Amino acid sequence: MAKPTPKHIKLFEDRPSKLIRPQIETIGSLPGVLRAFGRATGWSLRYVAGSESGESTDLTWSAPVNPGVGTTPGHVRLGPVDSESVSHKRAPVDVETARELASSLTGMLGELLQTRHALWHREAELAAGVPLVPHGDHQKHLAERLEAVLRGGAEAVGAQAAALYLLDEGTTELKLRSSWGLPFDRLTAAARPLKGAVADLEALLGHAVVLEDTDAMRYWKVPEDFPAAVCVPVSTPTTILGTLWVYCDEKRDFADQQTNILEVVAGRLAADLEREMLMREGVDGAQLKRQVAAAGRLQHSQLPGISPLLDGWELAAWTSQLQEVGGDFHDWFCLPGGLLATAVGDAMDRGIEAAMSASGLKAAIRAHGQYHRDAELVLRKANLTLWTGSAGDQSAAMFYGLIETATGRISYTTAGDLGVVVMRPGGWDSLRHPSPPLGSSPEGDYQPFGHELRPGEALVIFTDGVRDASDAEGHPLGDSGVAGALIGNLHLSADQLLAKVRHRLGERASVPADDDRTIMVIKRTAP
Repeated sequence: MAKPTPKHIKLFEDRPSKLIRPQIETIGSLPGVLRAFGRATGWSLRYVAGSESGESTDLTWSAPVNPGVGTTPGHVRLGPVDSESVSHKRAPVDVETARELASSLTGMLGELLQTRHALWHREAELAAGVPLVPHGDHQKHLAERLEAVLRGGAEAVGAQAAALYLLDEGTTELKLRSSWGLPFDRLTAAARPLKGAVADLEALLGHAVVLEDTDAMRYWKVPEDFPAAVCVPVSTPTTILGTLWVYCDEKRDFADQQTNILEVVAGRLAADLEREMLMREGVDGAQLKRQVAAAGRLQHSQLPGISPLLDGWELAAWTSQLQEVGGDFHDWFCLPGGLLATAVGDAMDRGIEAAMSASGLKAAIRAHGQYHRDAELVLRKANLTLWTGSAGDQSAAMFYGLIETATGRISYTTAGDLGVVVMRPGGWDSLRHPSPPLGSSPEGDYQPFGHELRPGEALVIFTDGVRDASDAEGHPLGDSGVAGALIGNLHLSADQLLAKVRHRLGERASVPADDDRTIMVIKRTAP
């Protein structure tokens, strides 16, 4: 007695579909152009896909044409016309003229194909860039959409139930998230462990698993008790989401076309899930963007816009953040006794974190500056405030100076490594004193320094975003680059001097800004 042929499990591996027609053949006017070329010149011009090998020896001229789809370029070929196809007695033009005309047509054909290929790419990009705007009046809930897709897919292949199982964040379990044709209480069941789920694991590798043998169901760990089932992967081009199971209540086979339909259904499920996630991320991202923009406007509005009206003194400052918000700031405020407090700060971080540090640091400088008349003491207090108010991962560079407006004496202290130069009619000097940044230690030691600013001189303070900006040769501007913009220009006002530095920064910087930037100019005018 012949042994019956055993039932088997069919695995279908996804393969990319092949192009049925070459891209060149979709240009409907090409055959007519080639025929017209033959009638006008008496020479045959035709397009041949692929390489030149294996062609006849009566070839006169050939030029490659890129179809624009990443395949081997085809060729436009010139040769003697077939006498049987010639319908007129006109003598052919000379070969050089035919070559020139053929070359021009080949160039136009190549440009057309490249344009079509670019359009193909661009349309796909535009499709992916459709704004994710929810339409509440016409949009079904995701649960309804998923169930409708499951039902449509199951009915299309003659199945009686379908289920969508998605991976958890740890990719260790599969949880039923949507179903059709199964009892509702299946949604409350515990998640299935991925370990040992042979069919699901095989599907997650990119295969479609078709089960037709009831005895093999136990080995493949089928989630539901049905005589026949199919498991296909649910994934996006970059993410594996889970598996789709389709169940039948009778023993049966599944044709390749039916398996392909289920793979399309799985793709639709993945697209719906991905779109829902992108929708939520897009809405959240838009809200966050609006909030950050509002924070940026608030941060900018808190910078002093009008310099104090002090006889013999001019102040000007400019701050530019790399992003909507940033860590650079400048400030000034008047104190009793004819003192003017000035500050330039640079929180050593980026974006929102830097903005929060800068805001707290600016408030601390203003608060401590009201009670202390020593610049180094103010910086020590601000350092302690920054240290105790953070987890130890926040730091900042700072210049804080007290100006005696009657005498021109400036008492200042610096933390970190800001640029400080004094401009005088005969040249300039650097007053940089690098020291530990604020927030690096609770016992920061900041030394006091002093300088008497004479009439006609100017003090310029700037952050490392200005000092480290590259010139056309790729070298940092440094103190000399900033001072070079002001030499010979001390007759200008503080605003004009600031404009000179900004112009030098924009004129010589060879790459876009990669850091926040602040410049302050303090000028003592001549009596």
